[in-house]
Amino acid sequence: MQAIQIHEPGGPEVLSYETVPDPSPGPGEVVIEVAAAGVNRPDVMQRKGLYPPPPGAPPYLGLECSGRVIAVGDDVSGVTAGSEVCALLAGGGYAERVAVPAGQVMPVPAGVSTVDAAALPEVTCTVWSMAFMQGHLAEGETLLVHGGSSGIGTFAIQLAKARGARVIVTAGSAEKLERCRELGADGGINYREEDFPARVKELTDGAGADVILDIMGAKYLAGNLESLAVDGRLVIIGLQGGRKAEIDLDAVQSKRLSVSGARLRPRQVDGPAGKARIVSEVVEHVWPLVAGGSVRPIIDRVLPMSEASEAHRVMEASEHVGKILLTP
Repeated sequence: MQAIQIHEPGGPEVLSYETVPDPSPGPGEVVIEVAAAGVNRPDVMQRKGLYPPPPGAPPYLGLECSGRVIAVGDDVSGVTAGSEVCALLAGGGYAERVAVPAGQVMPVPAGVSTVDAAALPEVTCTVWSMAFMQGHLAEGETLLVHGGSSGIGTFAIQLAKARGARVIVTAGSAEKLERCRELGADGGINYREEDFPARVKELTDGAGADVILDIMGAKYLAGNLESLAVDGRLVIIGLQGGRKAEIDLDAVQSKRLSVSGARLRPRQVDGPAGKARIVSEVVEHVWPLVAGGSVRPIIDRVLPMSEASEAHRVMEASEHVGKILLTP
């Protein structure tokens, strides 16, 4: 098969589309013939040598894909050859075929094309597990999403609104904020021009946000704590603004705040916080909303997999709104 190889870390130009061995399914696995793969920021980190795949994962980039099941390993139930599916991966999506644990495979939702379904696994599993399972976002509460025009941000807006929450986003331009409002965001903050904690207080009449999904880490920690409401929950899902920062514990105590972090990729398949449980809950709670049209994949562009370097350039330049997909 063909897959994107990285022979040494570097810029987008190091991505090379080459012939590699075909995968075969191990026990509990299926092989998917890839129709499309989603591009995510961890792919950029892996390309730079900063985020190696977990043990046992394919060496190729790609944390999600869609396609057709072409082989089924031993001890697999509920997934059959010929099924149109999408899947959450630990790696390997930038290829013509990929082996994946059956517990991480989901049917393509009704009303979504097989190619477009590649835009769903990473964002749905991230937003559901971190805003709802971990952050306990409830109807009537306010969610602050940093990077509202990203793949995760555009889906978080829709899902939170569909479940009765109020949504505030940050983004880097008036155009991106307008796109977020079109998706249902109640308030927008241009992080290049405005002080986001002050604007959050204005937009919530001084109360603050109940849950924050944060992609920045250290750079935004103090501002996030200031922006949280009493009993607020900060969930850190990215470290684009650094890993280390001081924390004001008085603020945490006085407002009874919770600060947590999570990553999807390193999790085991099984267990109470495993990928299989998250996938199962997404199919149960999110897929009906996708089928009903209240949430949908937001796709910025679809490129041939041979142009993966251009996809990475676009992502690093933040020229996109929503997801970037690659097709073999």
